[in-house]
Amino acid sequence: MRRIIVTSIVLGALLAGCTTAPPPPPPVAAVTPKPLPYRWTQGNAPQAYKDAVALFGPLAMRPGEFKWAPAIPEAGETKVVVDLVTQLFYVYRGEQLVGVATMSSGKKGDETQLGFWSVIIKKKKGYSRKYDNAPMPYMQMYDPKGLAFHAGPNPGYPASHGCVRLPLKFAERLFGLTKIGTKVIIEG
Repeated sequence: MRRIIVTSIVLGALLAGCTTAPPPPPPVAAVTPKPLPYRWTQGNAPQAYKDAVALFGPLAMRPGEFKWAPAIPEAGETKVVVDLVTQLFYVYRGEQLVGVATMSSGKKGDETQLGFWSVIIKKKKGYSRKYDNAPMPYMQMYDPKGLAFHAGPNPGYPASHGCVRLPLKFAERLFGLTKIGTKVIIEG
């Protein structure tokens, strides 16, 4: 009798372990990222960010950092896309993204102007006419009033008087890729 009871308990315990698997958890809803707070965009800056992530992977860049594609096409027009929201500067050759850099745009009260521009003056050793002859290495002016992109301090937030400051080595290489007339798109 005792043997039957022990056998029944052991069999019951074994069978209890053979229950079916619990139902799977309900599917998690896809999270749609919140759109960035652009005041004006034609879609160039958001597309440039997507292109950069596709080429370089996640863009967790610290101030002063930049990335270049392993190869830059010889053919095709160069254009730049400036994103004031993310403080990133993108370079295209033809339809291919070839570089991205952190930047510092105009601070509050001296905001960098939005719009479509073209490079109108290039100088390796530029100087500000307005701000105490401040050096502007690899200066590429796109506005007759003196706004340009050039090498300069890059704290990771808007801090300039309206220009777009870039890392020195990035600005140097960029200078060789552009020409008078290069398209400049500034969104933010």
